[in-house]
Amino acid sequence: MDAAERKEILDRYRNHSRRFEAAAQRRAGAPGDVIPFTGPMRELGQEPTTREIEVLQLISDGLVNREIGTRLFLSEETVKSHVRHLLAKLHARSRAHAVAVGFRRGLIA
Repeated sequence: MDAAERKEILDRYRNHSRRFEAAAQRRAGAPGDVIPFTGPMRELGQEPTTREIEVLQLISDGLVNREIGTRLFLSEETVKSHVRHLLAKLHARSRAHAVAVGFRRGLIA
């Protein structure tokens, strides 16, 4: 993934967030309360580990598993394991979605 692809993903995410916020404001006058999502992660102690956050940061930099392994002195299989755990813990559908969730939650910069 190159910088242009990362920028496109982030632009799509930001655009979606703006549309969501606009829809939420339109519904603000509608009856019913919005229930905040607390998510099961904090309750179950399923926060990403420090190493998983390092892997997520490198994914956001556009590195593939082999490059991440080389950078962190891990095997490619170990990196794959970290990525699987990240996807599960962040409830993400893909690596790009995990990066978007990581940015939103302030896990990565």
